[in-house]
Amino acid sequence: MGLRTRRWLVAGMAVTAALVLGATTAQAAVKEPTGPVQPNILTAAVYSLGAPTIAPPGTNDWNCKPSAEHPNPVLLSNGTTANAYENWANLSQKLANAGYCVFAGNFGGTPGTFLQTVGPIADTAKALAAFGDRILNATGAAKLDVVGHSQGGMNIRYWIKYLGGAAKISRLVGLSPSNHGTDLFGLLSTLEMIPGVPAVLGSVCQSCNEQAVGSAFLTDLNAGGETVPGIDYTVIQTRYDDVVTPYTSAYLKAAPNVKNILLQNVCGLDFTDHLGITYDPVAQGLVLNALDPAHAKTPPCVLVPPVIS
Repeated sequence: MGLRTRRWLVAGMAVTAALVLGATTAQAAVKEPTGPVQPNILTAAVYSLGAPTIAPPGTNDWNCKPSAEHPNPVLLSNGTTANAYENWANLSQKLANAGYCVFAGNFGGTPGTFLQTVGPIADTAKALAAFGDRILNATGAAKLDVVGHSQGGMNIRYWIKYLGGAAKISRLVGLSPSNHGTDLFGLLSTLEMIPGVPAVLGSVCQSCNEQAVGSAFLTDLNAGGETVPGIDYTVIQTRYDDVVTPYTSAYLKAAPNVKNILLQNVCGLDFTDHLGITYDPVAQGLVLNALDPAHAKTPPCVLVPPVIS
């Protein structure tokens, strides 16, 4: 082998190595860093104070390809003020362990900050719709399933009604969703009547005003029908909801494609409240049933959430 041939061979090997390394780096870059599994929302919130943009465990692997068993990727939609990690740092891993491609993001707040989902709900829904399109493009899936908590279980309906979501979403599962708003045991309704208070509240949390019972936003959203054919809707609600009040305001109007579930009808000793429902093992079992009704199982009446690894 001559000197020139050896030089070309070495150069070719270097180029090949660079291409392989570049591909490997690009491949690694699309799997976002995630935080550890948490047993409850309090520990998740404390952790995310120092890492507000960290993804929940088991999420945002942009190389994930849905299986034949679970062809729809799952998008997790956050509640008001909650970032993705705080809201989903347990259920996300349970869904991933069950074989789903799972995704979550932070929208409706200042990028990189702890508080999210506080801006105008329409803007948050637009961001969610764009994120959903990114998921569909990356996974090659035809449709999404969405699991949302509180506002996150309601704002998807804006996407469905106004942003083309009806053709892209197969199932919407709401955990204590604010479908008809809240009066916060009458407190919010009273405050909304005091001159100047809605403006002050809106400067910090516009979505809070929009989730008040009787708000213009909710009146418009629910006008003309609360659901659309072709999407399966499941509402999972707790009698002890202390944010969406009365708790029945979470429920959607009865329809063939709507299932409203009271958590205490499944486990009478479950005292989970609004903030804890995404970490509640009974509620998590009901989510899995809603996403895969053909293999539904009655969730065990377990009162202490397990730590999933």
